[in-house]
Amino acid sequence: MLLLASASPARRRLLEQAAIPHRVQVSGVDEESIASADPSELVRLLAQAKAQAVFDTLEPGDGTAVLGCDSLLVFSGEVFGKPADGPEAIGRWQRMAGGWGELHTGHCLLQSSAAGAGTRVPQPGVIKLETVTTRVQFAALTTREIEAYVATGEPLQCAGGFALEGIGGQVVERIEGCFSNVIGLSLPLLRRWLANE
Repeated sequence: MLLLASASPARRRLLEQAAIPHRVQVSGVDEESIASADPSELVRLLAQAKAQAVFDTLEPGDGTAVLGCDSLLVFSGEVFGKPADGPEAIGRWQRMAGGWGELHTGHCLLQSSAAGAGTRVPQPGVIKLETVTTRVQFAALTTREIEAYVATGEPLQCAGGFALEGIGGQVVERIEGCFSNVIGLSLPLLRRWLANE
């Protein structure tokens, strides 16, 4: 059984659509306490922290695989997580419109090995850690289009301020790389990992 260490509805939907049996347990990790100047490394560290926090709550040797993920958009060297509010989302979109960004998603998979005598905390038997990067080209939107999109509230819920699987699918012109990675996790990477357990 896969345990998703994420509150993201988009990641849950991806797993459901791919018919991957799973449960959800939110990690509660303080993301502000983790830092790195390299966005690719930062999302890996965040994914690992989330997976580890959930993994540490498991019973020894239960065989559950825990998946942690985290995503960030990098645009012109600037890192964009979720916008704090509407004005911030509008300002970002005014810069992003017509340009290219890189969506980085860190993935961490932990699986417990057989418990040792007297062990209370499961020991990781399988540890996989990787960042997948997808390039995204945004539509050249007008100010009115940007304001209308932000008014839907969707951009405030997503890293980078857009949801490819939602209304934001209209504001993305082109993708180079893994499609599902932009939504929140790379299904091809997860398939390879689970096949090699």
